[in-house]
Amino acid sequence: MIKITNSLANDKPHMGLDGKLLSGVTVLAAVAETGSFVRAADSLGLSPSGVSRAISRLEKRIGVRVLDRTTRSQTLTDEGRRLYEAAGPHLIGIEEAAIAASGAANAVRGKLRVNIDPFFSRTVLAARLPELLRRYPELSLELIMRDAVGDLVADGFDLAVRFGPPPEGTLVARKLLDTRVLTVAAPRYLAERGVPQRPEDVAQHERILFYNPVTSKPFEWVFFRNRQTIEIPASGRLLVSDVDTMLGSCTAGAGIAQIMDLGVEHLMSAGALREILRDWQDERFPLYALYPSRRHQAAKVSAFIDFCLEMLAPALAARGRKGDAAASPRPARAGRKR
Repeated sequence: MIKITNSLANDKPHMGLDGKLLSGVTVLAAVAETGSFVRAADSLGLSPSGVSRAISRLEKRIGVRVLDRTTRSQTLTDEGRRLYEAAGPHLIGIEEAAIAASGAANAVRGKLRVNIDPFFSRTVLAARLPELLRRYPELSLELIMRDAVGDLVADGFDLAVRFGPPPEGTLVARKLLDTRVLTVAAPRYLAERGVPQRPEDVAQHERILFYNPVTSKPFEWVFFRNRQTIEIPASGRLLVSDVDTMLGSCTAGAGIAQIMDLGVEHLMSAGALREILRDWQDERFPLYALYPSRRHQAAKVSAFIDFCLEMLAPALAARGRKGDAAASPRPARAGRKR
C-alpha cells in the first residue's frame, strides 16, 4: 500500500491510500502529463470542472497545495512534483494490473486512439477498415490525422503510424515498411518538356514542391545512387502541403514531383505517371508504428500493428520480387515526408 509521507502531508499522520485518495492522485498524474485540466479531463473521461474538484479534494485531504493555477496553465508545486514522481510508477503498475485483470491484455476490445499519417490513412488503410472492424467487433477505433507525432501521452493516443525517422525520446518504434522515393511526371508533361537524363536536369523543369511543416520551407530534393548523393535546391512555382493535391497536379501535367511508391501503384500501372531517373532511386522512406514505452501494450495495439503489417505484406513481397531488398537503401533525412 502506498503511503503519503509526513513531508507531503504537512506533518499530519500517515494515511492509507483509500479509493478517493487514489482517484485524486490519478487525476494529478493526468494533469501533470497533459499540462492542462482540459486535456486531463479528456483522457480521464471527466469534465474540466470535475478535474478541478478532484485536485481540490486531494489538496484538502493531504493538507498541501499540489498545483499552482493560473487562467492559462497549471504547474506542479514542489510538493505536487514529489507526490507525482513517487506515485507515478505505482499508478502505471496499477493500470497494467487492471488491464491484465480485465482481459484487455489478451482481448482486442475497447477504444483505440491512433495518431495516423493522412496519406497512409487515405490511400492504404481506409479501404480495409470494414475488415478490421468486422474482425474485432468489440474494438472502437479513433483515427486522428495529424501532421506530426506530438506528445502521444499528453494527447491521449495509444499509438501513432507515421512516415519518416522516429523522433528521439522514449517512444518504442517498430518499422512496418521501407518505401522507395520516386521521381515522376505525367507523360503529357514529358512529351512537351522532355525527359531529364540527369538529376541536375530537373532544375530546368517545373517542379511540384512539398511543404515541410517543421521548417516552413519546401522539402529538399535528393537523389541517391550507390554511394553518390546529389541535392538539388528546392525551387519552383507550385508548393503544396497535401499529397492528393500533389498527385492530382502531377498527373495533370503541372510538373515533376518526388513521391513515395506506396499507394500510387494504380497511377503507375495505368500510365498516369511515369517514373524518371530510375538509376537515382536508391532512397528509402520508412513507415513506423510508435507507442509509449511506459505503457503496457494492450492486445488492441498489437492487433492494429499486426493488421497494418498484413495490409503491407503484398507491397513487401513486390519489393522482394523487384530486388529492392538487395539494393543499397539510404536513410531518409530527418523531417523528409512524401
